[in-house]
Amino acid sequence: MNLKQILRDPTTRFMCPDDVCKEPSLTRAQKIKILRQWEYDARELQVAEEENMGGGPADILDQILAALHRLDARVDLEHSPPTKQGGE
Repeated sequence: MNLKQILRDPTTRFMCPDDVCKEPSLTRAQKIKILRQWEYDARELQVAEEENMGGGPADILDQILAALHRLDARVDLEHSPPTKQGGE
């Protein structure tokens, strides 16, 4: 499994966010990193849609956030991101 490739586009390996949680060959930290990247990508698509730049695939942000919750990934509420996309 090529983690760098998966981080560029999680959909090349996973059909849905829940599949990331179920992948036994990944550590919890790797799963969270993949889901955070997928979350960023989903937020980018939402921003593009808001700006009438065309739609991408169906919105799966809720599924991504639910998967992160199952992994007990904490959200840093003290340091809000500077953009709608979030990011690190």
